[in-house]
Order: sequence, then structure tokens, then C-alpha cells
Amino acid sequence: MDFSKEEPGFFRPGNSSRTSIEFFLADFISDRDSNSLLEPFYDKKLNSLVNSEWGEKGPLEMVVKSNGDLKEISKHPKLYKNSIFIIEPARHVGINPKGKEVKASINIAYLSQYIADCDSILVPLWETGPLDKELLIELISNSAMCFVEGGYPSLRDGRSFDGTNIRLGDLQGVVEDIILARDSKSAPAIFICLGHQLAAQAHIEIIKQATGQILKFLQNSEEKNYYLKNLGNKCNEIISVGKNLCVYKNEKIVAKGWDHSCFAVALNLKPEVGKVDLEKYSHSGLHPSDEFADLLMYHELAHEHELGIVEKFLTYEKRIHIEMFHGDVVNQEAILFANWAFGELYKAVYPIRKKILMTDLSWILNLPTSVEIVCSTRMNGEVCTEVAATCINYIDHQTQNSRKSFTFQFHPELLEDLSIFYKNMPDFKTLKGDDGIRLLSRVMYEMLIR
Repeated sequence: MDFSKEEPGFFRPGNSSRTSIEFFLADFISDRDSNSLLEPFYDKKLNSLVNSEWGEKGPLEMVVKSNGDLKEISKHPKLYKNSIFIIEPARHVGINPKGKEVKASINIAYLSQYIADCDSILVPLWETGPLDKELLIELISNSAMCFVEGGYPSLRDGRSFDGTNIRLGDLQGVVEDIILARDSKSAPAIFICLGHQLAAQAHIEIIKQATGQILKFLQNSEEKNYYLKNLGNKCNEIISVGKNLCVYKNEKIVAKGWDHSCFAVALNLKPEVGKVDLEKYSHSGLHPSDEFADLLMYHELAHEHELGIVEKFLTYEKRIHIEMFHGDVVNQEAILFANWAFGELYKAVYPIRKKILMTDLSWILNLPTSVEIVCSTRMNGEVCTEVAATCINYIDHQTQNSRKSFTFQFHPELLEDLSIFYKNMPDFKTLKGDDGIRLLSRVMYEMLIR
């Protein structure tokens, strides 16, 4: 890795900071027609950005290839604390209509630099294989933000990762740790496409681990009281629902129970490639599963009084168009289940949080408190993807302060032609007018200031 660069910023070397990044993002989303505050710096350096690829000298030189690179990064806190980390699970996210591989991570890096002069650090796990996970998570947690990008493999078949240097299980473990590392001081995360699906699967695996370890702890505990009994009962209820909940597509069962490989993620019966409409999530409640209505009601009640970042964007911006590029989808049954399970665990743990803190179960205090389905996609008047985006919510047990991370099935960093920006950078006005990029920028800004 090239570490000739020791201070953050490309257009303004040494002057990029969390404050300036937030300021530039705020200015970008304030309207659709003003010029960039960075425009005076573009004349000399914009061509260098547009013609940069990962690993080359210039703004995209920071590519992790080994644990040695991670250790080297750790020596430059000013640099990584003001940069975003991009986790790449596969070489590209798919093939666009022009027959070109789409390496979407480069668009994230270009946009962050062009709009906010924010540097990027790429971690191509498909190439490096498993890294020192503890060090990786520590660096990510202390960065400005983390992205987990998309990729062409399918979570439904671990063999689809055979052409990479990382197994699905190892990749899943990294995503689980990123979700559990979201504390009051850590960086927010955005999971895109395959990342969105990995996050959904991670929720289910985390809930399995939590309920299983809690029951084992209670079985070996000599202390007996109402709160511990209630916690055990909730875990048994969660396990029972998880094992029996069915996922339906076109009124046919595609997965029964959380042990099925398609419980969290299944084949999209209506593959989406290109522009679709984005709208708020809603459901009639009509569903073959008896448990579904209760899970849906819990979701609606839990989020009735909270109009989140994405929902506000959909309300203010009216009709929103974004770019889809995927063949699998996250199942609404799995997310509604995870939302309910996380909420029930939070309520059951809260009265005994101090006792939990002093045990090997202390990690469950880092669980999300809910996972909200915030929007769906629609094409030709028909809903295509129910779970187009989710908001992962956390509430601190002690301070009650909240924090968030987001997942998107769609690619907000891609324009309509599904091309990367290498040697093809759109002008600033085009970016300011694009719904997906405006949404991405707003989510980045809102999470940073919180």
C-alpha cells in the first residue's frame, strides 16, 4: 500500500476533517442547482480523480492487501478517522447493459471525494481473503463511515463464492461484527445490495446466537427471579417463532424456519435491472402465515411515531427513482421477525442489564433494538422488492441515546446507465439532480451529525 499520504484530503490536503465532510455534504443536499464549494480546487485536480483506479497513486491509492497494511493504517489515526472504509465482497457487482463489469466501490470513493473531499480505504476481501478481524473492526469503528458493497455471488449458494479468496461464512462473520460494533462512539455503516443481504442474514444468525447463549447461561445460573425467567421465556418464544415462520413468494412456501438457506434471502421472482420507483413500505397484513400479522403490527407500532431519514426524503422529494441491479431479495418475513426479536430481547434484558454486563453475555447489550423496513420498489404499478431498504436502530441501555445504520438493496451510487465513474465522471449538476445520490448523501450526512 502507498503511504506517501499521511494527511486526509485530496483537493485540500491536510484540511479534510469530520467537520468539513459534514459541511460539504450538507451543502450538496441543500438544493439541486448550486455549485460545489470545492469548485475552485477542481481545475487542477479533477482530472487526476477521474482517471484514478484503485491502488494507483492519487486519491485512490489506499487499498488493503494484507494484515501488514491494516497495521500500517493503524499508525495514521488522523487519516483513517477522516476516511471511509469500503468492504468489497466481490470483484464487481454485476455486468451492465454495455457488457462491462460494474466495480461500484469506485463510485462510492469518487462521490465521497468529489462531493466532500473525503478519502476512501478499500478492503477487497474477495482478493485478500480473511484478515485480522479484530484489527479490521477496530479501524472501521474509528473511521468516519463504513460501506459494505454489493457483489455478484448469491447468499443462497456458498459455492458462488468459489471464485473468490473468501468463504461466505467468513464474510458473514465480518458483517455480524460490524453490526455488533455499532456503539455510541463508532462509525455508522451502509450496506448495499449483497451487503444489504449479508446484513439481513447476520440479523438472523445474531438472534440465534443470542437466544442460544442466554438459555445456556440461565440453565447454569443458580440465581432465579422473575426477570431471568421472563428473559428465558422470551428466548424460547423467539426460537419457536423463528423455527416455524414460513416465507412465501406468490403464495408458495420458499423457506420454512430460520435454518432454511432462503429464510433471510431468496430468489427475486421479478429481477430488477435499471430504474424503479421508491416508495414507503406498507403491507395489507394479508398473508398465509398466522404469525405474520402480529410481526407486522409490532413493526407498525414500533415505528409509528418516528419518521426517519429515508421516509422524510421520500415525503419531501415526492416521486423518487433509483437504480436496481440484483437477482436476490431480502424477505420481509425475516426482517419483521428480526425487528420483533430484537425489540423483545431489548425489553427483557433492560431490567437486568447491569447483571448481564458482568457476565459473558455482555455482548448482547450491543444488539440492535429494531430493524425497520423503510421503503419498497415499484415498477409499472406493481411492488417488486418489499425490503428495498432497512434502518438498523440501536438504543444505548444507559443513556437512551439512539444511533443508526442503513442497508439498501438498490445502488444509490449508480446512475441510470449502471456505469462506473472511472474516466466518465458526471458533472456536479448531474449528481445533484440524481435521486439515488441525493438520498445516499443525505443518509451519510444525517448519520455523521448524529
